[in-house]
Amino acid sequence: MKHPQEVLLAEPRGFCAGVDRAIEIVERALQKFGAPIYVRHEIVHNTYVVNDLKAKGAVFIEELNDVPPGATLVFSAHGVSKAVQAEARARGFSIFDATCPLVTKVHVEVAKLAQDGYEFIMIGHKGHPEVEGTMGQLDSGIHLVEDVQDVAHVQPLQTERLAVVTQTTLSVDDAAEIMAAVRARFPSVREPKQQDICYATQNRQDAVKLLSPQVELVIVVGSPTSSNSNRLRELAAKLGTTAYMVDGANELRPEWFDGIARVGLTAGASAPEVLVKQVIARIKALGAVSVRTMDGIQETVKFPLPKGLKIDAATGLQLAQRRPETGAAGH
Repeated sequence: MKHPQEVLLAEPRGFCAGVDRAIEIVERALQKFGAPIYVRHEIVHNTYVVNDLKAKGAVFIEELNDVPPGATLVFSAHGVSKAVQAEARARGFSIFDATCPLVTKVHVEVAKLAQDGYEFIMIGHKGHPEVEGTMGQLDSGIHLVEDVQDVAHVQPLQTERLAVVTQTTLSVDDAAEIMAAVRARFPSVREPKQQDICYATQNRQDAVKLLSPQVELVIVVGSPTSSNSNRLRELAAKLGTTAYMVDGANELRPEWFDGIARVGLTAGASAPEVLVKQVIARIKALGAVSVRTMDGIQETVKFPLPKGLKIDAATGLQLAQRRPETGAAGH
């Protein structure tokens, strides 16, 4: 029986700047204001991250009714609708918004074009919190399409002023295919100046395109709710490589590695590097002897924190010491 010999690590992988920032917002709020800090929806879609923050005193809720008056509330990285923002303000919570700035950019674009009389087609996954947040920037006039078939059924009230926005964590190739269908049906549609799919999603997918042909098996570290992690697994499979997504090393099954010499490993934008290290250790226990990192884009993007979360030098030092494992490769 052949056992894995080599693990090839995708580059870049793991945490993106928006995820780094969102986690840091919750950690700083806990340090500055003390537990509990309430977070609407999972701060990022990763089980390990959410459990880690729960242990530190974060309370994750879906409904604002579950937040006591006067509490500190953090909006998740996925963004929220105008209605949720208004309700949170009306209830008087102290609010910190951890919405990824690249999602906020889409919200701003929607608000701006809506004032000019535009309707929108949104490419995204129904029920995903980011889609609910973006569509919830308007009361009406925003139509969701999930696939090419949906495009034929969209009924905008007018077509002179029609714009497209997308969820930031889609498959780049799938979104391009749907966009082509939108363009074919609505030739004068306005497209985003820069595509809405974020740099980190694009970079991680590009890395999988390079990784997949070089390996016999791809493992993606990511949680089932993570859109961008799911897309990485689908992409590897589409490229003809067997691929599995795991939430952690305990989900790896020895039989996956039977007869496999080289394993490719990547992680979604919300999966911490500590989990990647644990997965590597498990694959080594199954026989792998070498780990090699592919050449890839070094990400240097960093987003500023919201006002009101500055921490004095002494506490800041503690924070730096407490989070050695979380920086993505390339940050």
